Amino acid sequence: MKKPVSNNDLSYGLALQKPARLANQLPRRLSAFALAITTLTTGVLAVACQDTTSSSGGAEDGLKLGTLTPSTGDLASIGAVFPDAAQLAVDTVNQCGGVNGKPVGLVIEDSQTDPNAGAGGMTKLAEVDRVAGVIGAFASSVSSAALPIAVRNQVMMISPGSTSPVFTQQAKDGDFNGYWARTAPPDTYQARALAKLAIEKGFKSASTVVINNDYGVGFEKEFVSAFEKLGGTVVNKDKPTRYDPKATTFETEAASAFSGNPQAVAAVLYAETGSLLLKSAYQQGLVDGKTVMLTDGVYSDDFPQQVGKTSDGKFLLTGAVGTVPGAHGEGLEAFTNLWKEKTGKPVTAYVPHTYDAAVLLMLAAEAAKANTGEGIQSKISEVSNSPGQEVTDVCEAMELLRQGEDINYQGASSNVDIDENGDVIGDYDTWLVESDGKPKVTGKVSPDI
Repeated sequence: MKKPVSNNDLSYGLALQKPARLANQLPRRLSAFALAITTLTTGVLAVACQDTTSSSGGAEDGLKLGTLTPSTGDLASIGAVFPDAAQLAVDTVNQCGGVNGKPVGLVIEDSQTDPNAGAGGMTKLAEVDRVAGVIGAFASSVSSAALPIAVRNQVMMISPGSTSPVFTQQAKDGDFNGYWARTAPPDTYQARALAKLAIEKGFKSASTVVINNDYGVGFEKEFVSAFEKLGGTVVNKDKPTRYDPKATTFETEAASAFSGNPQAVAAVLYAETGSLLLKSAYQQGLVDGKTVMLTDGVYSDDFPQQVGKTSDGKFLLTGAVGTVPGAHGEGLEAFTNLWKEKTGKPVTAYVPHTYDAAVLLMLAAEAAKANTGEGIQSKISEVSNSPGQEVTDVCEAMELLRQGEDINYQGASSNVDIDENGDVIGDYDTWLVESDGKPKVTGKVSPDI
């Protein structure tokens, strides 16, 4: 979800390189205590990175992966379970022989939904932990900050949810050298799906309000274009409303977004800040007669709670509609059963996408016969596309690769056909906030217009 790398982000990442290199020069078998002292001495890593845990059983020269997802910050309500999904994939593969004959290790980093923390976390994963692949980031702004570090260190990144269209163009320009992919489709498609949903709802006019980063601005531009192609009018097209994610009050932005008497307001938000903006709009009486249209960034049971209720106990967001990348892969049913068995949790947004990202990294390493980022990068397209035997079961896929067979992994989130830009294409679920404050999936919408 999303912001280009700023000079500050790059400077922060570069500042982390020197202490990371020093840490790498220490003997491999330093005790955890000594490594902690070194990290504290550098000062910077101690601030940048959150608590890190590694899965048990990872051999020293076996495949090592990392996660860089939000356990805290603006997207924690969605992303806190992502490490569990990655760990489930790793545990499943380890139970059926690991990768290249050895167990896979997993290092978990909290991106904090913050580009600076994401840059620090990626530097640690790449230059201290020496991972070959990373599941993440989630926020597009964090991926933008972390990607240059990953590419420089030849670490393969597969994001379960950084959906900004910016990455497609950068991949076309050769910025990533193939070290980038994502299991969720870019917002080029979701914006079209939301515009199509608006037309299906009978809306002829709309306005937009978006978080001012890659995710929000990229989505806004695609939505405006798609809605106009379908015959709609965007009333604030010439003066779009974009809010600062670091702001604490949003009265002015709310008033701007809901002015001009639009039938609908397309709100591309993050949960913590977006809930404050919408609450302000309701408190100012701006929402009457207008439908709020939401996106994946706030698709959770928590968000309507955060926006709040009326004085008589009704959820303010009742009747709001939205879109979210759906999970419709051939492996979804089996994954859902496994997830519920192992975690006891419901399958929420982007959990299948996270699982698939981890699986693809491991399958590519096995196909390459190398536990390196270079090896993964060279095989990621091969294991996710035809030709090859279509397979949904991860252990079956690993066994086929060990036997020298070609595979076409069919994931839980989709068929995960990764194209030359690292993108996949998918359909979208539509959803409605019901009177009990729960978002309910109501159907599907295609991005084709």
